[in-house]
Amino acid sequence: MTSTHAPPHLPPRGPRPPSPPAPRRRTGPRAAVRVAVWLLPALVVAYAGFRRRWMSDDAFIYVRTVRQVLAGNGPVFNAGERVESSTGTLWQWLLVAAGAVGADPATAAVYGGLLLTSAGFALAGIGALRTYGGRACVPLGALLPLGLPPVWDFATSGLETGLATCWIAGAWLALTARPGSLATSAVIGLGPLVRPDLGLVSVVFLAAQWLLARPSWRGASAGAAAAGALPVAYEVFRAGYYGHLVPLPAVTKEASRSLWGRGFGYLADFAQPYLLWLPALLVALAVLGPRAAGTGGAGRSGPAGGAGQVAARRIGVLAPVVAGLLCWVFVVRVGGDFMHGRMLLPGLLLMLLPVFVVPVTRSRAAAAVGVAVWALVSAGWLRIPYEGHIGPAGIADERGVYVRHNADPHPVHHTFAGAPHHLEYLRAVRAAARSGEPVLLYGRNGRAAADSPSVTGSYVVLGLNGSAVPLDGAALDPIGLAYPVAAHSERVGGGRVGHDKRLPDAWLAADRGAPGEVPPSADPVGVAAARHALRCGALAELNASAREPLTPARFLRNAAGAWERTSFRFPADPVRAERELCG
Repeated sequence: MTSTHAPPHLPPRGPRPPSPPAPRRRTGPRAAVRVAVWLLPALVVAYAGFRRRWMSDDAFIYVRTVRQVLAGNGPVFNAGERVESSTGTLWQWLLVAAGAVGADPATAAVYGGLLLTSAGFALAGIGALRTYGGRACVPLGALLPLGLPPVWDFATSGLETGLATCWIAGAWLALTARPGSLATSAVIGLGPLVRPDLGLVSVVFLAAQWLLARPSWRGASAGAAAAGALPVAYEVFRAGYYGHLVPLPAVTKEASRSLWGRGFGYLADFAQPYLLWLPALLVALAVLGPRAAGTGGAGRSGPAGGAGQVAARRIGVLAPVVAGLLCWVFVVRVGGDFMHGRMLLPGLLLMLLPVFVVPVTRSRAAAAVGVAVWALVSAGWLRIPYEGHIGPAGIADERGVYVRHNADPHPVHHTFAGAPHHLEYLRAVRAAARSGEPVLLYGRNGRAAADSPSVTGSYVVLGLNGSAVPLDGAALDPIGLAYPVAAHSERVGGGRVGHDKRLPDAWLAADRGAPGEVPPSADPVGVAAARHALRCGALAELNASAREPLTPARFLRNAAGAWERTSFRFPADPVRAERELCG
C-alpha cells in the first residue's frame, strides 16, 4: 500500500504558500526627505561656523603642547617641566596626529573642529531618526542651536568643543543602536578624555546601557573594562608623569569649589540675550503635548514586545536629558566660564538629542515653524550687549575680542595688529630671543636676568605667550594655567571666573630670576620669603614632581602623592606662605 505522505526529504505536495514580499529599499522622495532631515542641519552649522572661523587664545595653549611633542620634548607646555595644560586630552592627541602628518596644528584645530561639529549634528539627526523608525520626521531641536551665535563661534575656535559635539552625538547613537556592544562601552567611556566634566555623561550613559542591555555579571564586567580601559590607563599615566589627578587648568579654576551666584549669572548671560526661553517652551509643548504619548518608537510592534520597547525607548530618551541637566548643574556650581555660552553648549545639545528630529504631527510641525522663525530672528538680530568686548561680569565675547585685537574678521593665526599692548610684549620676547641671553620678562613690567638658558616670559595671555616664547624657553602665566606655582596659590578674589589667581612677581623672581634679582614690582623681603618658601614642604615637592628627571622612583612617588599634591594650596603672599610652609 502506497503511502499518501511524501518522503521527509521532499516538499509536501500541493500548492506552495506565497512567499513574503522582499523588503523594499526606501527610494525616491521619502528617502530624500529622510536624508535632508539629518543632513541639512549639519550643512547649515558647517556654513555658519565657516563664516565665523577663528582661533581662540586658549587653543594656542594646545598648539604649544603639540609643538613640544613633535619636537621630542614630551606632552608638556615648557621643556623640562611636566605640566598638563591641555584640558581636552583626546583633542590634544588628535592635533598631535595631525601635526605628525604635516598639518599645521592651528589650522587643523580650526577646520577639524568645524568638521567634527558638523559630523556631530549629522549623528544627532541620525540617532533621532533611528529612535522613531520609519516614520516621517521634521527637525525640531536641531533648529534651536542653529539660531545661537555661540554655536557658530565654537564650531571652530580651535578648542575641543567640536570634538565634544561629535562624541556626545556619537555616544548616544551607539547607546540606542547597539547597547550590548563592547564597542559602545568603549565609545561611551571616552567622556573624561574629551573633557573631564564630560565624565558625568559617561556615567549616565553607562547606567542607561546597563538598563537597556541587562547583561550578565560577566558581560557587565567586560563592558566596564571596555569603558574604563583607556581613561584609567591615562589617569595612571597622568598621576605618575604629571603628579596630578586632573589637568592643571582644573586646579587653577578650582573645579571642586562652588560659586553658585556667578554660575546663575553665566546661565542668564547665555539665555537672556537670545530669548532662549521661547524656543525651549515651543519644544516642550510639542514634546509634552496631548498626542506625545506613544508617538515614538521604531516600528509598530504588537502587544508581545510593545512594553519592553517602550521602556527601552524611554531610557534612551531620558539618558541624554539627565546627562545634560547634570552638565548644566556642574557648570553653574563652579561659577560658569569667562567665554560667553561656551560651557553650556554640551548640556544644551544633550537635552535636545531626543527631539533633534521628531515624528510629524500638526502641533510639532507648527512648533518647528515657530522655532525656525525664532532661529532666523536670533541669527539676524539678537546679540549680547557687550558684543566684541568683555562684559561687566567678566564674561567675554571671546571671538569678537580676538577679531578686534587682530583687526581680522577670521583670526586663525593671530597677528595682534589691532592690540598695541600685546604687540609691545611680542616685540620684547622676540628681541630677547634674538639676543641669545637668558632673559626674564615680567609681562610689561620690565625685564631682568633669568636663571635659565633661554627666554622666560610671564604674561597673562598664555596662548600668545606660548606662541612667542621659543620652545626651549619658559612661557609662564601668573594665573597658573601652565605654571604649577601659580596654579596652587590661593584665590585673590575679584577676578574673572577662571582668572581669579594672580601670583605676585616676587615668586617669579625667586623661582626663575638670577640670584639677587628683585623686579621693580616686588620688594626684597617678598623675594627672599618666596625663595625660602619654594624650598619648603609641599611646595618644594610640587616643583620636584614636575622638574626632577622622570625615573621609575619619581613616577611612583608622583603617583602616590597625586591626591595630596592636587589638593595642595598656599597663600599668594610670600611672607604668609613662608610662615606656613617653613614654620
